[in-house]
Amino acid sequence: FYQLCAGAPNELRQQLRITSPDDFHYLRHGCTQYFCSAESEKLLKNNSRSKEHQSKGPLRDPVIDDAKDFSNLDRALHLMGLTDEERLNIYVAVATVLHLGNVTFEESPDDSRGGSRVTPDSEQSLRVAAALMGVDPDELRQSLLSRVMQTSKGGLKGTIYMVPLKAYEANNARDALAKAVYSRLFDFIVRRINQSIPFSSSSHYIGVLDIAGFEYFQVNSFEQFCINYCNEKLQQFFNERILKEEQALYEKEGLSVKKIEYVDNQDCIDLLEGKGTGIFDLLDEESKLPRSSHTHFTSVLHSTHPKHFRLAVPRKSKLRDHREITDDEGFLVRHFAGAVCYETAKFVEKNNDALHASLEGLLQETKNSFLRGLFDVGDSKPSLSKGKLSFISVGSKFRSQLQALMQKLQQTGTHFVRCIKPNLRMVDHCFEGGQILSQIKCSGMTSVLELMQQGYPSRAPFADLYNMYKQYLPPELARLDPRLFCKALFKALGLNERDFKFGLTKVFFRPGKFAEFDQIMKSDPENLAQLVRKVQKWLLVSRWKKAQWSALAVIKLKNKIIYRRENLVVIQKTVKMHLVKRKYRPRYRCMMKLRALIQQVQQMSSLASQLKKDGQQSRAEIQALESRINGTMKRIKEGSLRTEDMEKEQNALITAATQLMNALNQRIQLQKVAEEQERMRRVQEEMERARKHKEEEERRKKEEEENRQRKIQMEAARKAEERAKQLEDARLAKAMEEKLILEQKEEHIRNQQIEQESRDHELALRLAQENNSVVEDVGTPVLPVRSQAKAKSEGKFDLSKWKYSELRDVINTSCDLELLAACREEFHRRLKVYHAWKSKNAKKGSGDASQTRVPVSLQNGGAHSVSPGPRGDMAGEDNRQRYFRIPFRKDGSSSGLWFAHFDGQYIARQMELHPGRPPVLLLAGRDDMQMCELKLEETGLARKRGAEILEHEFEAEWVKYGGPVYVPLSVRQK
Repeated sequence: FYQLCAGAPNELRQQLRITSPDDFHYLRHGCTQYFCSAESEKLLKNNSRSKEHQSKGPLRDPVIDDAKDFSNLDRALHLMGLTDEERLNIYVAVATVLHLGNVTFEESPDDSRGGSRVTPDSEQSLRVAAALMGVDPDELRQSLLSRVMQTSKGGLKGTIYMVPLKAYEANNARDALAKAVYSRLFDFIVRRINQSIPFSSSSHYIGVLDIAGFEYFQVNSFEQFCINYCNEKLQQFFNERILKEEQALYEKEGLSVKKIEYVDNQDCIDLLEGKGTGIFDLLDEESKLPRSSHTHFTSVLHSTHPKHFRLAVPRKSKLRDHREITDDEGFLVRHFAGAVCYETAKFVEKNNDALHASLEGLLQETKNSFLRGLFDVGDSKPSLSKGKLSFISVGSKFRSQLQALMQKLQQTGTHFVRCIKPNLRMVDHCFEGGQILSQIKCSGMTSVLELMQQGYPSRAPFADLYNMYKQYLPPELARLDPRLFCKALFKALGLNERDFKFGLTKVFFRPGKFAEFDQIMKSDPENLAQLVRKVQKWLLVSRWKKAQWSALAVIKLKNKIIYRRENLVVIQKTVKMHLVKRKYRPRYRCMMKLRALIQQVQQMSSLASQLKKDGQQSRAEIQALESRINGTMKRIKEGSLRTEDMEKEQNALITAATQLMNALNQRIQLQKVAEEQERMRRVQEEMERARKHKEEEERRKKEEEENRQRKIQMEAARKAEERAKQLEDARLAKAMEEKLILEQKEEHIRNQQIEQESRDHELALRLAQENNSVVEDVGTPVLPVRSQAKAKSEGKFDLSKWKYSELRDVINTSCDLELLAACREEFHRRLKVYHAWKSKNAKKGSGDASQTRVPVSLQNGGAHSVSPGPRGDMAGEDNRQRYFRIPFRKDGSSSGLWFAHFDGQYIARQMELHPGRPPVLLLAGRDDMQMCELKLEETGLARKRGAEILEHEFEAEWVKYGGPVYVPLSVRQK
């Protein structure tokens, strides 16, 4: 392209419409400066210079000159046999590619199907490209803006559809057309060059293969991916040919050469070209999708190989710019030379360079015969149904071509030339050691150099050396065996044994030593004659040494025979001794083992003496075993037992002794276990007793503490009740005083009213006497009568006529709380009246009945409250269970204890304990006549210090003397 722009003649430039690189899309984005010398710079036309070239000047290179290279190219094509027309057609094809690149597209606002159109600025480029291609501009425009599809249904040929292309699809079609033209042109030139070389068919040839090196840039795309894939394949071939096959040869020939380890990149190649899961196959599958995208391809790649060592996400790169690439926009491959981060933005587009059917048909029907010949595939009718599922991608073509190249390399003898860049500044006489060492390591040359240093790169079969140098030796030496011949030759030359090594079929040389050997063998005749004499001398010396070693071997054989004869007597003596030992050895060995059993029996006796149980039985068994052993020993001494019988008897005795010993040990062990268990049982019992005692002590202390706290609380409650009682008494006294004052006032008013009525009555009588009339006597009711009538009218229940049994039934069965409270109040009122009457009448007798029921202190306390106080509601009554204990002296006997259990305000259980008398247990509802009839407030027990006790103290005494279980009234009512 640059040679055409810089060196083409004016007529050709005008014919092809060629101007400066700035005017072409495919050139303006790169370097637009020409390589020119000072002379060729003057030949450049002004319209062929780019702005960059005009401002910066030309590029200098001792070899490249764009202005002159075009004429050299044209002359070279002429010398290869290309006619003027063919050369012009080549230039037309190159210019066509340039003008096609200038055709641009935009979205068409008039197309409802989302199509595109050619921009107005590129219409001229479209017409020029169509003219150079020999096609109609409208047909070229139509082929670039749409593609033809043919369905598989609708008859033999199917239905043809014209599908409009979007702007980016049209750009891809344009680039595919330009690449197709350029590729076919390149193939044509290569084919014509091969035709011009006079090369007949031969099985021997020399091929030179120049491959681009490993590439890694700031931005790496599909091109770098393909180049690095090629380098991976060549590196694997290099490893196999230089390292693997070389070490396999050393191992086959039996050379003790240290094995060299090298990095095998087969896993990386499998990642790239693996069937179905390789990167190339995944890219082809993505290209076949209806809506392919590079992000979907990258995501599928990472999900297919999530833990592959060679594949990673871009954020794991060492470069900061690469770490900014998202996971669905790139991937990182760890090649043999280093990790490379690829951006997949253009992978799908660059992998597809296939022309659609419209463009193929256009090129096969062009008027340009040369261009039509480039695309002539033997079928004038293009396949309209060809689509994404049948296209051949760029990656597939590259892989197939590389596979063919690798097969050809494997069939040939290959020599490798590694190109090392001495510095990065592109200057001569500058050697940067670190940068060069990095290149050597990346190319795997360290392993190769290590193998060459330790190995033998030069080798030759024994037969080849023999045929090569036998003409220089006399006939007596030439008749030797090839291996012996080579050995004699090397010994005669005095070569260092470290410089060569003999294998099974070949001789191997250190680097440079084969050349020295060949130079010595092909030296002048005088040196060769001296070499021959050395070989003859070595042969004589070696043969003489062999004769000496043979004589020495015969002498050693003679001495060995004499030695054996002298040792025959020793052998006979030893054999006789062996026969005697074999005859008597079983007897004394058996006796030794039986004596050992006797000692074991003695140990058993000591063990049996330790048994407390079954000792007699064990001693009897031991004595029986001892008698059996002694009998066997006696028979052995007499010689009446055969060897087999002795062994059987010995084994039986050993078995019996072992069983008896095991039984004794088991019995002793069981005895020890039993003793230990008994000891542990006693220890556990002692510990359990100690634990229970400790728990009992703790429980007792806890109960004492709880009782102490309860008594403190009870005392505090008693004091609080006493204070409350005092306050209530003060309040009642004050209320009574106020009531008395009020009654006195009412009495005074009432007296005044009575006096006034008396005066009025006397006056009425006088008036009646005077008038002879009658006066009605209307009296005023007395106030106490009115108050009693009022109180009677306020009472809800009239229980004065109820029987005792009716009151008791209601108390035990009724659920009416008010009726129940009234019945209990009425019952206790009658009980107090009864006891008061009984006490009054008992004074006429000899005894004091009051002391048979309650202590005197309680009776005296109840005497101050003859009538019960006002009755409250049962729901608000105090239902607490309270327990009391006070001293009680009865009938002049010694002092005892009086226990009382109050359920609320009334006594529920009563108990009297006197020394020397049976206890008296009374229960409410059963022994009411013998129990205390006073309320808790009337007894004054709650105000006696130390009188109240805890529930468990009362219950302990009650249960102790056989009292029945009591259910509180509040529980019974539920």
